[in-house]
Amino acid sequence: MDAKFYTYRVFWSEEDEEFVGLCAEFPGLSWLDENQQAAFTGIIKLVQTCINDLEANNETPPTPLSKKQYSGKFMVRIPPEQHRELAIQAAEQGVSLNRLASKKLSASTEAG
Repeated sequence: MDAKFYTYRVFWSEEDEEFVGLCAEFPGLSWLDENQQAAFTGIIKLVQTCINDLEANNETPPTPLSKKQYSGKFMVRIPPEQHRELAIQAAEQGVSLNRLASKKLSASTEAG
């Protein structure tokens, strides 16, 4: 497996006063560097080292999120009061509850 297929994120840490490189599929790993690009390169190299070690020990590395297949549906449990409120909002907007939830999720991911 090639480390380039995994999901990475680099951000500034005030606490560490360095950039932190992370990989979603390997949550226990991080790479710190004062240079943003070096933090990105460092975490990729570290992930590749872990993948190589796993494969050398006949263990399977995690599947990259980029290679997983998604159905487009998932269940969410919410309090009945919240369910009622969302159903009311959907009815008032003339859309299905599913459409309203999808719209709200899309708005929150675009803002975040």
